[in-house]
Amino acid sequence: MAGLVKKTTGLVGLAVSQNPHQRLRVLYTKILGSLQSMPQDAAYRKYTEQLITERFNHVRTEPDVEKLEKKINCGQIEEVIAQAESELFLSRRMSEWKPWEPLIEEAPANHGSATGTPPLHHPHHHQLSGNQPRCTSRMKTFSVSHKTVIVVDHCPYMAESSRQQIECDMLTKSRAQGVIPLAPVSKSLWTCAVECSMEYLRILYDIYPARKLVNYIVSDSEFHILNSWRQEDQSVQELMSALAAVGPPNPREDPECCSILHGLVAAVESLCKITEYQHESRTTLMDMAERVANRGRIICLTNAKSDTHVRMLEDCVLETIQEQNKLAAGSDRLMPIQQCELVLVHIYPQGDDTLVSDRPKKEISSVLSSEVHSVRAGRHLASKLNVLVQQHFDLASTTITNIPMKEEQHANTSANYDVELLHHRDAHIEFIKSGDLHMAGSTSRDSGLKETVTLKWCTPRTNSVELHYCTGAFRISPVDVNSRPSSCLTNFLLNGRSVLLEQPRKSGSKVISHMLSCHGGEIFLHTLNSTRSTLEDPPSISEGCGGRVTDYRITDFGEFMRENRLTPFPDMPVDAAGRAPFERAKAQLERHTRYWPMIISQTTIFNMQAVVPLANLIVKDSMTEDDLLTCQKTVYNLVDMERKNDPLPISTVGSRGKGPKRDEQYRIMWNELETLVKTHVGTSERHQQVLECISACRSKPPEEEERKKRGRKREDKEDKTEKNGKESEEKGWAPDSERLKGAIEREKEEQSESEVIKDSPDSPEPFNKKPRLATEELLSLEKSKGPVSLLSLWTSRITQANSRKHQEFAGRINSVNNKAELYQHLKDENGMDVHENGKATR
Repeated sequence: MAGLVKKTTGLVGLAVSQNPHQRLRVLYTKILGSLQSMPQDAAYRKYTEQLITERFNHVRTEPDVEKLEKKINCGQIEEVIAQAESELFLSRRMSEWKPWEPLIEEAPANHGSATGTPPLHHPHHHQLSGNQPRCTSRMKTFSVSHKTVIVVDHCPYMAESSRQQIECDMLTKSRAQGVIPLAPVSKSLWTCAVECSMEYLRILYDIYPARKLVNYIVSDSEFHILNSWRQEDQSVQELMSALAAVGPPNPREDPECCSILHGLVAAVESLCKITEYQHESRTTLMDMAERVANRGRIICLTNAKSDTHVRMLEDCVLETIQEQNKLAAGSDRLMPIQQCELVLVHIYPQGDDTLVSDRPKKEISSVLSSEVHSVRAGRHLASKLNVLVQQHFDLASTTITNIPMKEEQHANTSANYDVELLHHRDAHIEFIKSGDLHMAGSTSRDSGLKETVTLKWCTPRTNSVELHYCTGAFRISPVDVNSRPSSCLTNFLLNGRSVLLEQPRKSGSKVISHMLSCHGGEIFLHTLNSTRSTLEDPPSISEGCGGRVTDYRITDFGEFMRENRLTPFPDMPVDAAGRAPFERAKAQLERHTRYWPMIISQTTIFNMQAVVPLANLIVKDSMTEDDLLTCQKTVYNLVDMERKNDPLPISTVGSRGKGPKRDEQYRIMWNELETLVKTHVGTSERHQQVLECISACRSKPPEEEERKKRGRKREDKEDKTEKNGKESEEKGWAPDSERLKGAIEREKEEQSESEVIKDSPDSPEPFNKKPRLATEELLSLEKSKGPVSLLSLWTSRITQANSRKHQEFAGRINSVNNKAELYQHLKDENGMDVHENGKATR
């Protein structure tokens, strides 16, 4: 017995079983007995019974342990015993949980969402619901690209020459006289199809070493399956050896006996077979095994006769899928095909006209779609399959430019070369997000024009080893793997070196965006963080996407975040309207952001402390009577501020001058307040009453309007005077006697209109004032000086402004030479008069 020979399982805690057959018989019998207590239509009983019965039959019929392990295909026999023990425990618990019974109550509307609550059910429900997200991810894993069948035509007509000449004479330049040159050769259609399909597989296996499986089939008088779905059979070397055994097509074979249909039928049958990854998912999910998807793709390389022949091939594939799905429905070893993509590639020689027209992807039925490509053999076929492998497996192209490489003929010099690499398209996701993705056309000898991203070889000047913040790593595969630049770059990286790559930006600058490096013998393209790293200090808010704005409402935004933060709820209570907490939170966030200016200079009311109560209450879902009174009180306070002509915090950023006038400031404030309230007016009736209060307060009585009009006239008059003074300063005009006289006359008129201080005992004594120049003196002064200076203009302006506000000192008006004589009526004891010079006379 093999179980007696084996010394250890190689697994910690799992000992070698001395009698595995007997142990499995006991466990499987108990499991089947436990399942009898469940209804026959229960999903768990149905799938578990099928699996256990199948394994029980293997145990009964196969005495050899090693062969039994291969048939069950679930690891060592000791692992199978451990699985059976766990299954027996689960089956007994399932009999207690009874998941086939209906729910205690109906599931909520949001059941199954990330934030929804599980329905009230039996205790097992919480364990089963944990498998649901994993099941969804499994379905995404088994996409169409999980299984690919390549069918290559091996009929006699594939032995025809492709007529693409290949020079084999290596002595073209140094041939001696008398040497007959070698004639060029051309490959057959079969050789072109095999080489291009092998290149397709090489790229696939380089980038996806696992979980992307290929089945290779050759079709002539019968089909030849060269490998299986097992992971160990996925190798280009194995397929090349199998193709060598098949050999080239026999041109003397009867073409009536050969057909590509044999290979297409075998391809559909192969797609129905279960891969090891699908089998693992089905056994893991148990009663959710029907959610494991079975999709695949068939790539057929042939030489079709016409479009009618192509339609016949499509009909044959569709009929075969329908037949195989019927067989798979009643089998445990097969899975029905849910989706199949048929890619027909018609290959024809160089110089011939194609008899098959290209056709984009077309839905033939709910399970089959088809597309047709008509390609000339040779490099055109290689280019087509290179494009197809990018489309089928979400690949993208990157061209590394300016690679320094020494020339073999001139060891002291170097030239720059380009190498094109293929990788997963997610390596360009940062370019797409930032908008710096520049797709350029690359044209090479073997591949036509196609889109690629150009990255430049970068050698940063640094003496220390820098750690780059990497956001992703993707396997790469060179497009032209046999070229000297590709091999040199590959060897350079495999030796442990790394290469930094830079990408030009729209602004004209360059940024190091990627890095090529090797890990464990495989080359990866690393995506580097081209923006700020999370390890760095946060950027200044003025450097954001809004430009150099320095007056963001940062403090208000912090308060806004605190008011709208989320916390987890254990039982997800529902309000009277039937909304869950996250729905109420979303509704609150929507109300708070209906009107929320981000910049201080764009708002007035949010800069006023008096408006804060109304702004906080108006965003509420419902308002009480006290809230309404508070809002109305806020509006009345604003009306009182306007009546007192109090200043408002109007921002003057970006504007010249003093900013808008007081009336304009209040008009802006009222318009913004009305805009805020209007965005919430439909919330409730009390919100509407707040808007009505604002509208009523904005309609002022006639006497208020008249007072405002007089105030505006006074402000206009002062502004006009100030404007005239500034214009005179800018122009630098010379003194004009007529203009100066007119100004003095207007000054006298304004003085006569001004209020006169009446003489009374209670009146305070007037302040000492500077003497005001008379008209003649001012004129003579201006004439003597010539051009008027800025100081003279400013002094004249100040004098005019003071003369309108105060009355001149009576003593200075009646004085001689602007000097007032003091104590005119007083005499000293000696009868001496006191004159202004301080000298006494008899």
